[in-house]
Amino acid sequence: MVNGNPGVGESLVWFITGCSTGFGRDLARHVLACGYRAVVTARKPEDLKEFSASEGALVLKLDVTDNAQIDAAVKAAHDRFGRIDVLVNNAGIGYFGAVEESEETEVRRMFDVNVFALGRMTQAVLPGMRQQRSGFIINIASLAGINSFPGLGYYCATKFAVEGLSGSLALEVEPLGIKVIVVEPSGFRTDWAGRSANESPLHIEDYATTSGVKREQLRAYSGKQPGDPVRAVKAIVDAVKLPNPPSHLLLGNAAFDVSTARLESLLKEFRAGEAVARAADFPKE
Repeated sequence: MVNGNPGVGESLVWFITGCSTGFGRDLARHVLACGYRAVVTARKPEDLKEFSASEGALVLKLDVTDNAQIDAAVKAAHDRFGRIDVLVNNAGIGYFGAVEESEETEVRRMFDVNVFALGRMTQAVLPGMRQQRSGFIINIASLAGINSFPGLGYYCATKFAVEGLSGSLALEVEPLGIKVIVVEPSGFRTDWAGRSANESPLHIEDYATTSGVKREQLRAYSGKQPGDPVRAVKAIVDAVKLPNPPSHLLLGNAAFDVSTARLESLLKEFRAGEAVARAADFPKE
């Protein structure tokens, strides 16, 4: 055991959401190839036929917005493997539109999938992890959870929410032997823009040079991103093996460059306003 968690030589049980395509599918393939056991889930189990023959895989139907399905899937995982060591909250969707253009129904749906379902999955898995005093919660966020972009305001809001939730969760569960890792990828060839990102039908001309340009860039960029999903999922698995896993796992050159530039910009802005910030407290007696 390392820090209360199963060691590298032990067969971890992974529970991965959103395995139909993208990071989820590639991660499921990789952990099974590494000899780990995996609960491989998707809304449409027929998309997961390639995993059915794997002795170490448990393929389950799971719509992460359905609480009953979450509870049933977690129970099935414990019935089959006796434990869950790594939860990967990977299921997520996107949405393109300036803030003024965005449709409330679509925005609420995205928050349901990206934030509330992630929290509910975590709540369902934590009792078992607390009992065994070990485990990993891996939340797939985004560079958009660190740096805002035009045309992605509400998507960024969901990923900023994942960042904030993960930070509080870490403070609560890490003393219990449970590690929280937030994964922040930049552009990877997962067909996210073409597959799981809806778009507002309303295009306001005043936003053509901001959100409009970004939307067109993202669509055109799909399939040409520099990020390799296979290398990314290997990095996630390798992070779990570390004696001191990182709390934040940036993936991709853009993720590192844009995030560090954002931090430097924020610090410069904070320093410029330091006198105003400090003057807002009651005077010291």
